[in-house]
Amino acid sequence: MALINDGIPTKEDLAKVMPSEERFAQGPVSIAECFQKIPCNPCVKACPRGAISMSTDINDTPTVDYDKCNGCGVCIAKCPGLAIFVVDKTYSEDFALVKFPFEYVPVPEKGQFACGLNRSGEEMGWFEVERVVSGGKKNKTYTISLKVPQELANEIRNIKVGGYK
Repeated sequence: MALINDGIPTKEDLAKVMPSEERFAQGPVSIAECFQKIPCNPCVKACPRGAISMSTDINDTPTVDYDKCNGCGVCIAKCPGLAIFVVDKTYSEDFALVKFPFEYVPVPEKGQFACGLNRSGEEMGWFEVERVVSGGKKNKTYTISLKVPQELANEIRNIKVGGYK
């Protein structure tokens, strides 16, 4: 299926935006899984390091300069398309930290376990919520940090709403 039909990026789509394994080994990094050309650039304005850019056309998709990005995650809550994630494969030997946007209630709490979902919405297992950061009073987008096995770091992109224990 094509992204335009089901909203799920193909391996080819993801290969265009995914950092190299060498970059993952250097620490947390943002991944802009933004594939639709629409007039949008809050992520560019939000990045304190200037690591996210667009061509001169505001309808273009963002590009992350992985050499400038430190994975701070400020861009996550600023993206109205909920299309930016941070992956930290250096979190520990066995686990990676995946940070993603979340706009539902109830919001999980640190220490709870949440049912992790892949891009297709399939349940991938139960993983510990490491951190929850509010987007602020005017921005109701939370950033959830989930501790996942290394092999699922590039797969987990959300959690099941209310599926916490």
